[in-house]
Amino acid sequence: MASLSSLAGALSDRIEPRIVASFGMGLTGLGLFMFIFLTPATSLWLIIANLVFIGAGLSFFASPNNNAIMSSVKPRFYGIASSSISTMRLVGQSTSMAIAGLLISHYMGTSALTSSSAGMLAEVAHTAFVIYALLCLTGIFASLKRGSMNTETTAGGI
Repeated sequence: MASLSSLAGALSDRIEPRIVASFGMGLTGLGLFMFIFLTPATSLWLIIANLVFIGAGLSFFASPNNNAIMSSVKPRFYGIASSSISTMRLVGQSTSMAIAGLLISHYMGTSALTSSSAGMLAEVAHTAFVIYALLCLTGIFASLKRGSMNTETTAGGI
């Protein structure tokens, strides 16, 4: 993410941020979808490559999205906009942890985490990645649906 965020931000200055952000969300969703097929035999290098792929997607989403949000508000509201971005990020992280916790509770119950419970943990991971990939797919459409930065209707801001 750190290596591609500046490139994604610069790209969103030339191309609509909603397009670049939607592309990034698509890459992230594709990476999460690929993790659905994770097995104990999956190569560590394949997992690392997929994590790099997801990181690239996140960088192409976060920078353009922040660019679009901060560009849509007047300078006196930068603090409010920035704090709103941070709040939404934390809400997303908390929601994903709640989903993971619910899935662990559903599939594993009160079972101890042992080598024999690896199958249950694999089911948790599989279901979680299905849910997260579907959420990313929904996010792509939401990102594409927002207004253009080049129209007067979205440039007014707060």
